[in-house]
Amino acid sequence: MADPKNDDFLDDVETAEAEAYAGEMEEIDGEALELEQLRAERDEYHDKFMRALAEAENARKRADKHRREAEQYGGSKLARDVLPVYDNLKRAVQAAGEEENVSAALMEGVELTLRELLNVFKKHGIEVIAPQVGDRFDPKMHEAMFEAPVPNTKAGDIIQVSTEGFMLHDRLIRAAQVGVSSNPA
Repeated sequence: MADPKNDDFLDDVETAEAEAYAGEMEEIDGEALELEQLRAERDEYHDKFMRALAEAENARKRADKHRREAEQYGGSKLARDVLPVYDNLKRAVQAAGEEENVSAALMEGVELTLRELLNVFKKHGIEVIAPQVGDRFDPKMHEAMFEAPVPNTKAGDIIQVSTEGFMLHDRLIRAAQVGVSSNPA
């Protein structure tokens, strides 16, 4: 026959072992839960870090693009302000060429000044748009000042150039002003 004291003792031992095991399991579950929380937090910080890194790279690229544009196009306002100087020097050379009483030294000085201005334009990426009579009108590069029917021309042909245009690198800073033929086809 079984000893009831022994059975009680075994029950107490099993209960104690079960409680210890349950405590260990709670501790393990708590540690596992804490570990999962730490992993989730780590993943969240990693995601935030990667996003911040990408944003920093995008900001660097934007700043680099803005810097390049500022280098290339920063002087466009000054360039627009200098264009009338070019126009006047060009008119002076044309007018002096028509006159007979113009000093050769004065003429040479004006031509040298005009040439130097063109060199400065070229150095800074400014190109002259010089359409010729007979060229096709291009609304991206030319501004039509008037239309007139001129014999032996097609509609859209340039019949007169009033002023030359200018490009700063790939941007138009002033369209060439032209007269355009309006002859029907």
